[in-house]
Amino acid sequence: MAFSDTELRRVEKAVSRFLDKRRPRPEIRPELDHGYRIKGQSIELYSIRPKWNDPSQVREEPIAKATYVRSQKVWKVFWMRADLKWHRYETSAKVSSIEKFLSIVDEDEYGCFFG
Repeated sequence: MAFSDTELRRVEKAVSRFLDKRRPRPEIRPELDHGYRIKGQSIELYSIRPKWNDPSQVREEPIAKATYVRSQKVWKVFWMRADLKWHRYETSAKVSSIEKFLSIVDEDEYGCFFG
């Protein structure tokens, strides 16, 4: 089940604030930027970079993912490992709000999201 309109606006507003804080300066963005997508009950954060061998093409590199579990009223937190699969973020596998998820990603205490 997708987000309601109210939930969607709240999530988009929180993620936009996060990206405004984390995005590089405008002159750097052609080389490195950040974005997000919403798919169903999940929010994926990713970096955007030109391909190293063909700068005319861009690629998206996953950073973090949160999936809302409506029945439990929690967000499950994931990070992308080197095997290119999403794994639970063990230290904070579930959080109560999208803001808490974004705070965990921003702090990146263990270097899982931004290295």
